[in-house]
Amino acid sequence: MAHKPIVLDAPIPEPRALDAEALQAEILEKLTYSVGKDPIVARPHDWLKATILAVRDRIIDQWMESSRQTWRTSNKRVYYLSLEFLIGRLMRDAMSNLGLMESVRDALTSFDVDLGDLINLEPDAALGNGGLGRLAACFLESMSSIDIPAYGYGIRYAHGLFRQEMSEGWQVELPEDWLAHGNPWEFERRESTYEVGFGGHVEPVQEPDGSTRLEWRPSEHVLAVAFDTPIVGWRGKRVNTLRLWSAQPVDPILLDKFNSGDHIGALAESSKAEAITRVLYPADSTAAGQELRLRQEFFFSSASLQDIVRRHMQQYGDLGSLSDKVAIQLNDTHPAISIAELMRILIDIHGMKWADAWKLTKGTFGYTNHTLLPEALETWPVALLERMLPRQMQIIYAINAEVLQEAREGAGFTDEQIANVSLIDEHGSRRVRMGQLAFVGSHSINGVSALHTELMKQTVFADLNSLYPERINNKTNGVTQRRWLMQCNPGLTKLISDRIGPEFLDDFSALAKLDKHADDPEFQKQFAAAKRVNKERLAQVIRDRVGVVVSPDAMFDVHIKRIHEYKRQLLNIIETVAQYSAMRSHPERKWAPRVKIFAGKAAPSYWNAKLIIKMITDVAKVINNDPAVRGLLKVVFLPNYNVSLAETIIPAADLSEQISTAGMEASGTGNMKFMANGALTIGTLDGANVEMLEQVGSDNMVIFGLTAEEVADKRARSEVPLNAIESSPMLKEALEAIATGVFSPDDPDRYRDLIGGLYDHDWFMVARDFDAFAAAQRKVDALWNDPQKWYAMAIRNTAHVSWFSSDRTIRQYAEEIWGVPVTGA
Repeated sequence: MAHKPIVLDAPIPEPRALDAEALQAEILEKLTYSVGKDPIVARPHDWLKATILAVRDRIIDQWMESSRQTWRTSNKRVYYLSLEFLIGRLMRDAMSNLGLMESVRDALTSFDVDLGDLINLEPDAALGNGGLGRLAACFLESMSSIDIPAYGYGIRYAHGLFRQEMSEGWQVELPEDWLAHGNPWEFERRESTYEVGFGGHVEPVQEPDGSTRLEWRPSEHVLAVAFDTPIVGWRGKRVNTLRLWSAQPVDPILLDKFNSGDHIGALAESSKAEAITRVLYPADSTAAGQELRLRQEFFFSSASLQDIVRRHMQQYGDLGSLSDKVAIQLNDTHPAISIAELMRILIDIHGMKWADAWKLTKGTFGYTNHTLLPEALETWPVALLERMLPRQMQIIYAINAEVLQEAREGAGFTDEQIANVSLIDEHGSRRVRMGQLAFVGSHSINGVSALHTELMKQTVFADLNSLYPERINNKTNGVTQRRWLMQCNPGLTKLISDRIGPEFLDDFSALAKLDKHADDPEFQKQFAAAKRVNKERLAQVIRDRVGVVVSPDAMFDVHIKRIHEYKRQLLNIIETVAQYSAMRSHPERKWAPRVKIFAGKAAPSYWNAKLIIKMITDVAKVINNDPAVRGLLKVVFLPNYNVSLAETIIPAADLSEQISTAGMEASGTGNMKFMANGALTIGTLDGANVEMLEQVGSDNMVIFGLTAEEVADKRARSEVPLNAIESSPMLKEALEAIATGVFSPDDPDRYRDLIGGLYDHDWFMVARDFDAFAAAQRKVDALWNDPQKWYAMAIRNTAHVSWFSSDRTIRQYAEEIWGVPVTGA
């Protein structure tokens, strides 16, 4: 569209003013001709859509040029396969990376529309659960920012995980409806539609030369339809693509059934297909749930591989160069079936010999392991795979035979070692180990923190590491500073820029210059003032959402994560109960005022996690209404934790709780986000906490508790936790209060079994780490009561966070795993 001409004898406007003027016209055009609304009657959601469409238009040209450039240069492409992409709201991210934030704000102001209100109105894309999905989103943004040609592949969930609401303190799961009014960021690509098969049988087919090949004849097909979202890098230099697959039926309605009166049955195939992409992580406690999960994983893996192979053949004409031009990264075990599916495509469809196909497959795939927890290292019943994916199961058997022969004849493995490396778990009902499949089918297997990587070598993959000793490597996770500092904390970003200059915006390592200002009293006051603005905003959110009034002058002590026993929200709330008791017994002590802020979702079938949420809300009800604590302690559980809520909580946090059982958190990324925003960490030597300690120093973190080795030793010796409880009067009193119904008078036995588990086995070391945790919290109190010391530590945390940028992580992947040149900032 034509921009308003500049009058030559008038003062030439600043670039921002020019851009605001152009955007004003563009937003108005979108509102009128795309949304179909007169600005006089337009509602906020109309302005939101119009603004997104106007910003999106600024992205399209560079998106297309990024794709053209990759085709022209024949550069290697990276494909990131992940069942989750927790991308959050995209408008602010895109505006910030394009440098349009203030211009859009000015343009909307001319219409008497507030940009902040529109940003808050945009729905969160419900495409993930927690750290796994958020990491994938950070990685995609970093790949765009450092100019790596990349696609993200995932599922376009209609409802995502779930929307968490609270009913009398209990978690209630409701469907997330982020797509109810469409998604203005996405483009449907009808030409990129693929058939994905399930079931059926495998038939030998005679070739003209007399040889025999195997052909899979599925009994069921669904269509995978692509929807593309542009992912903008910093300064808009490159725009990559997030391609999400939506499952649709081949025949949307069976007309013969409909016309015969079976109106519901006529839609059965449609419902069955659409169920694949309806919900993230359907409960797998039933056979039907397990089958649906496997369908999801194969559906998006097969569609993605068909798309990758089609694109490669279109550009290069043959598959011999696949591993030279394509790098596929598996984000955890969910897409591990891709190993067998790519082998099927190469051998059955493109006629490749087994040895050549296996070499290409291993050269193409990399596998990122995110957990040592058995339930997350997926396994599937052999019978289910044989029924649902018969050809892929044949290939898995053949891969296994090759691996076991290599282990026996080449490495001289014992029977026990053979059983450990086998892709088939023969203990009890036979199951396929997807972690093992991903390992043997990839040239690189990486952990996500130094500790996690070493534990991989020693535990779950010990024998595979012995068989293939060069494959395991470490790539410590990172987060994108654009979203998790610059966008969510503009006040702190401006303060840093004013003090050390804007160089850190493009070269994040320049943030280290902030260290020399950590002891400056004036800068500490400015840093505290920026923090207080964020705390006031969060205090208002807490009041609006849960009706609890909290003081921004108190320490905001934050524990926001997926609810799981190993993440030890239980330890935190038990210590809160002990602190509450001590505050009532000793009101004369100088207690640091605290607001304990919890948020996170529990898996629908994880009863203990849901019970922990209920315990937090029960404890909150008692403490928040007890005048004896004089408002010095408040407890808050904020429902429906998502990316947008995290972007409000993290900049306001004073203390970051990273207290997982040592050896069980692969890395964590929340810890890095809190660090960037000037929160102190109280934590165990687990995951990336270890590397944070190396970067910022022991004087600037509060570390406590058992090490991973000590945890393993206590578990191996089946040590009874009773001694730890009996020797700690404070712990014993808190456990008795909880177990006897002090905080649940309506159901005194509600927590008896949960607390009983601490006496019986204490698998997650809650009781045995309690005294160390309580002592660490008292150290935190002392630090809070010394503001000069506190803010010096807080500033140093921010100053030393640059190593935890996902840009650094992606550079390491590119150079050490993918073999992709890095040319970006």
